[in-house]
Amino acid sequence: MEGMEGIEVSTEAMTLENAVELVRETDSGVISDWLKGLLPWFLNFGFQILLAVVVYAVGARIIKLVRSMVRRWMERADADIGVKQFIDSLVKYFLYFILVVIILTFFGVTTASVVAVLGSAGLALGLAVQGTLSNFAGGVLILLLKPFHVGDYIIEDTHGNEGTVTEITIFYTKLSTGDNKIIVIPNGSLANSSLTNVTHSKKRRMDLEVGISYDSDLKKAKDILYRLADEERDRLKSEEILVFVSELAASEVKIGLRFWVKTEDYWNVRWRLLESIKLSLDEAEIEIPYQKLDVQVKGQ
Repeated sequence: MEGMEGIEVSTEAMTLENAVELVRETDSGVISDWLKGLLPWFLNFGFQILLAVVVYAVGARIIKLVRSMVRRWMERADADIGVKQFIDSLVKYFLYFILVVIILTFFGVTTASVVAVLGSAGLALGLAVQGTLSNFAGGVLILLLKPFHVGDYIIEDTHGNEGTVTEITIFYTKLSTGDNKIIVIPNGSLANSSLTNVTHSKKRRMDLEVGISYDSDLKKAKDILYRLADEERDRLKSEEILVFVSELAASEVKIGLRFWVKTEDYWNVRWRLLESIKLSLDEAEIEIPYQKLDVQVKGQ
């Protein structure tokens, strides 16, 4: 009996070992077959990625070449700098969109699918990029109506931003301030608000106002202002000089001075002339009033 029990135990152990070995062989075969099935997919996916990288590199060079050709064509057509920048950025974004669509086709995404997705998401996309589309439309209006050009000094009246226009893109306009800061303003804001173009005209009128005391010699003060304006080297000689009493204020007589200068000379002339007026009036002993505060202290 004891021998029979030993034989049964041995038989059970052998059966269990065979079953485990069979499972191992089965699992190894399934995993091996699964990995062998994945190998072609990995190779195909890697080839697609490599092809996409090559197409992107070649496409980027072609886009660069096309943009260069478009810029040369606009230069021959003597187009405005702002128009060149706007068209260049428009061509860039459009061609890169086409390039991305072409690359997506390598991964099984068809052009019809892209169009269908864009069509079905058109409303949501339109709401999402409403501000962007407004900026694009504003850029088109700026180029058509030409309220300013690249190189003009403008003042945005809504927020008080001001500077020299350095670039007009399809969505934004860049301004360079006097202290070399860059201000980026959406085209939609510029197209829908008032602005001042300071340098649009080639000449600009100099308007100065000087106050003198009621006790001072008015005629002498007017002669000094006229002489300083007449001697100004950057004044436009073809334009007249006006010196006049602009206001009889509470504590001073205000004298106005007007003449014309080139737009690029405006600030240098203004700063130089203000200094000369102060020194000349002081030399002639003509008082320039300023606010005074009298303080009286009463004792106990």
